[in-house]
Amino acid sequence: MTSSAEEYDVIVLGGGPTGENVADRTASAGLRTVLVEAELVGGECSYWACMPSKALLRPVAALAEARAVAGSREAVGGRRLDPAAVLARRDSFTSHWNDDGQVQWLRDNGIELVRGHGRLAGVRTVTVEAEDGTERVLTARHAVAVCTGSRPVLPTGVPGLAEAHPWTNREATAAPAVPGRLAVVGGGVVGVELATAWRALGSEVMLLVRGDHLLPRMEPFAGELVAEGLREAGVDLRFGTEATALERADGAGPVVLTLGDGERLTVDEVLYATGRAPRTADVGLEQVGLKPGGWLEVDDSCTVLGVDGEWLYAAGDVNHRALLTHQGKYQARITGAAIVARAQGRALDTSRWGAHAASADSAGAPQVVFTHPEVAAVGLTLAAAEAAGLRVKAVDHDFGAVAGASLYGDHYRGRARVVFDLDREVLVGACLVGPGVAELLHSATVAVVGEVPIDRLWHAVPSYPTISEVWLRLLEGCRG
Repeated sequence: MTSSAEEYDVIVLGGGPTGENVADRTASAGLRTVLVEAELVGGECSYWACMPSKALLRPVAALAEARAVAGSREAVGGRRLDPAAVLARRDSFTSHWNDDGQVQWLRDNGIELVRGHGRLAGVRTVTVEAEDGTERVLTARHAVAVCTGSRPVLPTGVPGLAEAHPWTNREATAAPAVPGRLAVVGGGVVGVELATAWRALGSEVMLLVRGDHLLPRMEPFAGELVAEGLREAGVDLRFGTEATALERADGAGPVVLTLGDGERLTVDEVLYATGRAPRTADVGLEQVGLKPGGWLEVDDSCTVLGVDGEWLYAAGDVNHRALLTHQGKYQARITGAAIVARAQGRALDTSRWGAHAASADSAGAPQVVFTHPEVAAVGLTLAAAEAAGLRVKAVDHDFGAVAGASLYGDHYRGRARVVFDLDREVLVGACLVGPGVAELLHSATVAVVGEVPIDRLWHAVPSYPTISEVWLRLLEGCRG
């Protein structure tokens, strides 16, 4: 049964961090806003990705860092992580997969919530199907924002894959117990992070990588150092291989993987970390002239291209600009500002770094990989900068030669690189690899996004003795 249409100023499809932030921006500007969500408010990041995975990984780093310093090393001795305590802490960070707190946050900020599956039904119109089959029709005076995110992709054509019930990131971050043997397929961020976490918790982990290196979108040395760390932790890391078939006899017992060379591996679970696809197959795109199932193409204000009237927006993973939670939230702030400006009859400022332009997506999107060692990167790699036609040079430095790093941990190993634009004399990229480098990344992000001239950066003095002193050596290389 369909009710009469309910009118709002703004409708947001998807209640993850991106959707929440769009709704917050528009509601705080006085626009009546409704958020539509079929699952948990808070989305993938809160319950199956960023928060639970980092809760699993933080104890790994903390123990490794304690073992890296004489004195604390003796205090922890040969002790291992307590899996039950780690999983309990993980559960607390997901609020035990209960979204009451996030729903209350919506209420506190004047955002209405409609539970159910939302679909576009025409211009500024959305239908919402509840679990019981009832349907509501919502209309928007100003805008609809699609913030439905992405989903894990499983390969096609692998015999026995579906019957093996493989893990994706959801099962791997929410598992109630440690598997004895775990095969991880994929050498990207999800693969290396979860291989790190489950190995530290006691699993025998095999990491199967189709290519010849890890983290292929980052500087090559990042993948090399992470591979060293995984092997030292006891991960069986295999390059140039893939599973050609899977068998799981009873749906719950061991999984047998047949590899490309004919070898057969028996594990308790298999995790596929082989990419993401947009959640757009069933959101009504065909009702507005777009093809279902694809990434939504947007301009820098996150307005969807190919739809007349400048009323449809897409922010976060769904637009494929930068599949990172923090970038989705950044796009949400831009999107919300654009919706409010248009609702108030104001022109948008979509110039580079303008108030309504998500310029950082292409110029300065930062990312941290929480392995041991950590990887922190922002902007362009050397290869990407050269491919873009920039006249650049890379400046590298060994973190172990920095006094602050040697104090941070005995025998500290790591490497830093900045990519220097020779014509503009600014940094366009940075990659830092080593224990604890995640907290150094924002300084690099400010330098890249702010396009701070090298001559001015030279006056930003790092404190002694900290790992940040690496900046002196990097800047010397840029000025030389």
